[in-house]
Formats: sequence, structure tokens, C-alpha cells
Amino acid sequence: MCGIAGMAGVADEFLLKEMLAITRHRGPNDTGTYVSERHSASACIAIGNNRLSIIDLSPAGHQPMSNEDGTVWVVYNGEIYNFPELRNDLVRDGHQFKSRTDTEVLVHLYEKYGPEMVKRLNGMFAFALWDVARQELFIFRDRMGIKPLYYTQVGGRLYFASEVKALLACPDVAVEVDPSSLYQYLAHLYVPNPASLFKGIFKLPPGHSLRWRKGAIRIDPYWDLSYGDYFVESEKELAERLRELLVRVTKRQLISEVPVGFFLSGGLDSSALVACAAQSHGASLDCYSIAYKEEHGRLEQCSDDARYARQVASHFGAEFHEIVVDPKVTSLLPKAVWHMDDPIADPSIIATYLLSEAAAPKVKVLLTGQGADEVFGGYRVHRAHKSNTLLRLIPRKVREEMSPKVFKWLAQHKDRAFVVSPGLLMAVCRFGEKMLRTSGLGPQEQYAALRSYLGDDDLRGLLSPEVSAETMRMSYRDAFRGHFDKVSGEDFVNQMLYVDAKTFLPDLNLAYSDKMSMACSVELRVPFLDNEIVDFLARVPPSLKIHGLTQKYILRKAMKPVLPKSILTRRKAAFGLPIRSWFKNELREMLTDLLSEDRIRRRGLLDPAAVTQMIRDNETGKRDLTLPLWGLLTLELWHQAFIDQKSTVTPERLLV
Repeated sequence: MCGIAGMAGVADEFLLKEMLAITRHRGPNDTGTYVSERHSASACIAIGNNRLSIIDLSPAGHQPMSNEDGTVWVVYNGEIYNFPELRNDLVRDGHQFKSRTDTEVLVHLYEKYGPEMVKRLNGMFAFALWDVARQELFIFRDRMGIKPLYYTQVGGRLYFASEVKALLACPDVAVEVDPSSLYQYLAHLYVPNPASLFKGIFKLPPGHSLRWRKGAIRIDPYWDLSYGDYFVESEKELAERLRELLVRVTKRQLISEVPVGFFLSGGLDSSALVACAAQSHGASLDCYSIAYKEEHGRLEQCSDDARYARQVASHFGAEFHEIVVDPKVTSLLPKAVWHMDDPIADPSIIATYLLSEAAAPKVKVLLTGQGADEVFGGYRVHRAHKSNTLLRLIPRKVREEMSPKVFKWLAQHKDRAFVVSPGLLMAVCRFGEKMLRTSGLGPQEQYAALRSYLGDDDLRGLLSPEVSAETMRMSYRDAFRGHFDKVSGEDFVNQMLYVDAKTFLPDLNLAYSDKMSMACSVELRVPFLDNEIVDFLARVPPSLKIHGLTQKYILRKAMKPVLPKSILTRRKAAFGLPIRSWFKNELREMLTDLLSEDRIRRRGLLDPAAVTQMIRDNETGKRDLTLPLWGLLTLELWHQAFIDQKSTVTPERLLV
């Protein structure tokens, strides 16, 4: 696991080292560079790597790495889980290795197959490979987008890196807010690929390659998710096959020469991984879970993750580590925003950072259940179209006028509830109101509305007149339309999972997981996104993913023999933090200061009166705008770090 950076069309070793220094947290164990001989600009490249040593801790794992005659060079970030098999095949062909790393497999695999070699890899990766003879630079990103890769082109010069902040060290790179990306960010709290919030800086999409040759770039897909050829075996047989596959994949992803641990929320996904690991892992498992104080958690839908996580750890004899959240969030949030650089306004960022920070002294690799919801159908939005069948039996006037008032009344009287916690009642009311409001839409339109936090009317009113004029033809639905079109003939469950795999998964969940764990020099692995799991589930009938209203049905069946019943039947809960309590207490002053009308006016991106109204509505309970306001707070901190300062400074020096 590493961080990479480089350039083509120019070979500035001093600049490359500066780019690597900015992202040294991604690889504190070693750093290295390769700079081509100074020929014409069409043959100039410089590539570098910061290494977090996981496999082959010896100096033999130093990058950049080449083949025997130095005609192929690579810098690499990730893990190739099937590298032992690939290596054995290459050895039989006569290729010679000087290390035990998966990195070295890449150069020899390229020698044998050329760019098509990427189709043989099972893992998470972003790597750049320079073919000296052909004077071509190839950059590849893994199928699901687990590892990040950003690039920008200035004339014939290409710059790339694992994190945006490394690109900002380049004098050629201008730093501006992209209005179209801002629109999507405010709607979704992240920017869908291939764009970033920085104008002219792009993400290489998942499952794509980039080729640079003589100043020109070409981007092509090498893999896409497809459904069909469904299994005909019985439900019981498929559940058994899935469980065996999960055990095999988890065992494979435990390969490491440094200590390994688990994120354990006590939910189905992370508990399933711990159960699978317990069957094959000889040593005791280290499991990490987050908790927060009762007074903080009362306004959130779940505050008892640690109780369930402790139960799972005890069941499998694992060592349990509970991290109680009481951070100095006013100082931690700017730091998290700096590490994210391409902003994502999800409070889970803070939780992931705190867990990674707590685990770092003992383990350098953590396995997480992320990705399971996107391949099994685990989010509430995935069954909304089925719930609509029942909701439409309610007269339209009741759905659209009376029922929202009932939800609003319940939310206002949350403290009088005895059966459920105030936070859970508020969460039910928020989603119930949104379901009723969108129940008259078509399936695709409802999916887009439920995946968004602000609609087009809200966005038009929130943006300044200048930005609104530039984005007047845009809609929050734009992020999803093209992806839906590609799978329009599929069952709607698979349509939603496909769109998730192209947007929400790589651009939000995987992006913050990578950057927050790597901020602590910890590698995060996601077994549910292993090639074998993804390919298997693409052939599982949609009715076994969501069966009636039961979500992740086939996973529950697969894990029934090994997990406690309380885990199998537990209600899904978000992996979040008590930000509603923070907005009332720790973050109240920061929120009003950083989103003051004067500051907003000087930025020129948003309408000051609209922002003030959002804060007022949220405080009075007229609307729950907690997450959109978190997004605005994140945006201001991002603006301070990267627009005001073109920030290559350390996060400790950021102004708040």
C-alpha cells in the first residue's frame, strides 16, 4: 500500500519529490523516484512512490521497480491478491524475480501480455507503468475504484497522483472551483467521477486505463459490471457456495507480513468477515469498534454498535477494542478535510479516521465490510420501489399533505417517545417523509431523489446568482442518468446496484475510507469487492438479494449457520457520528462563524441569506438540514485549505 505521483511530457525531479513529500503519510516506510533521460518532451517522464510496507518488508520491495533490463518501470499503490498464482505462471515462463512483492509481478505480466495484463489482476490498485521502448505511459485503476487516482493535463504535460493535494504542488496547475462539480457536491455531498471539485483535475474512473503518448492522452474502460447468466441452483446451494467463497476470499485478503485487524460495527457485513476469518486464521483477531457517549447518541438513529460488536468479538474469541468518541471535533474536522482534499461531506470520515488512528499502533492492515451494501442491496433506497407498491394504496392527498405533517409532529415530540429512542424516531420520520414525497416518481427518479440531499429548486436558491446562471441547465439527476441508460434492460435492483457501483461506492464510501485510513498510514481492505465476490453476485438472481422486503437475503442465509441470531436480524444502522449533538454544542460557534453571511458573500459561491435560513430552519426543527449544513461547513474548510492557500501546507497550519 502506497502513494504514487508522477508526470509525463516533463521530468522535474525536484517537483516530483515535493509531490511525494506532501503525501508521505500514505507510505512512511520508503520513498523512491525514477526520472527518464532528458530527451524530447514526448519521451520525458518522472514517477515516484511512497511505500507502506505490507508484503516483503525488505529493501527488495523498493519502488519504482523495473524488469531485468530496465525497459519497463512501475509505481504502484494497492494489493494484488492473486499475485502468487500469477508469479508462479511467470516463473514457469522463465521470468526472474528479485523480491517477494506483488509489485514485481506487474512489470513481468506487462512483458507477457502488454496493457491487457490488467484484466488478469484481482485486487485493489492504481499504478503507472512506463514502457521505455514504446515511450508510452499507462495508468490503471482497479475495477471497483477502491484505490484513488487523480490527473490533470496542461498542454502536452500530464500530472497524476494518489491525492489531489500532490497535484497542487505543480506550478502549471491552476486552482479553481468547478461550478458544475459544486452543484453536484451540494446535491450529493460528493462529486461524481470523473470530475473533482477542482476545475481541470479529474479522477480516473474505476475499471479504466489512461495512456499517455507524445503529449496526448486516451482513456478507455477495460472492465464493466454486467449481470445475467443467473445461477439455477437452489437457494440453499447458493448460500453454501457464497459462504465458502467468503471464507476463501477473506483468508486470501488476510495475507500480510504485518499485523491485521478488523473494523467491527456489529452489523451483518463486518460480523460476517470476522466469522469467516475465525475459520481460517490461526492467531487471535483484533477488532475495533466505535462508540459515543449516551448524551451524544440520543439524537442519532443508533448508539449501540459497540454492544453488538462486543458480542461478535466474544463469540469468535477475538480481542475487542472500543474507541469512545469524544474528539476535539473543531480541530479534527479541518484536518480530515485536508486529508480528503476532494471533499466528501460524510460524518463517517471522522469515525474512520478515529478508528484507523486507534488501530495504527498495533495493526497496519484493517479489513472492513464496506461494499457489501452495494453488491447485495443493503440500503433503504434499494427497496423503496417495492415499498411504493404499498404506499400508493394511500390516497395521494394523504401521502403528500397529511402524512408529512404527522412525521413532523412525531419528530417535534421525539422526547416523549418511550418505545424507541429520539434519534431512531427522527431517522424514521426523515426517511418516511422523503419516501412519501417521492412515492409518485418513477423508479429511477425516486432513486436519484433519495440519493440526494437537496433538490434542484433548493440548489437554485442556495447558489449565488453567478453560479446559478452557469449551472442553470443542470440537475442533481445528471449524475445517474447515463449509468441507468447502460443497464436499462436489467431488473431494477441490479440497475440501482450498477449505479451505486459507478458513483456512490467509489466516489464517497471508498474514497473517504482510503484517505482517512491512509492518513494514519493504515491499509484498508474490502473483501466484499473481491473480483470473485462481485462476479458471483452478478449471477445471483435479484430476488435473492432483496427477497420481498428482506435485504441482503442471500448473505443472511449464507451466514445463518455461523452468526448469532441477534446479528442476523439486527436493523441496519448508519456508520456515523453524533453531529446533531455537535451542532448544538461543540460545533455551534464554528458553524455560525464559518457560514456567516459576510464570509459567504465574500466567497461568491452561495447566497448568504439562503445559508442563514438553512441554519435557522435546522435549529428550530422546521427542516432537518444537518447533512447539507455539514456539507457547507466542509466546503468552507476546503476553500480555506485549497483555494485560499493552494494548500500544500500541513493540516495543522490550516486557519479556521
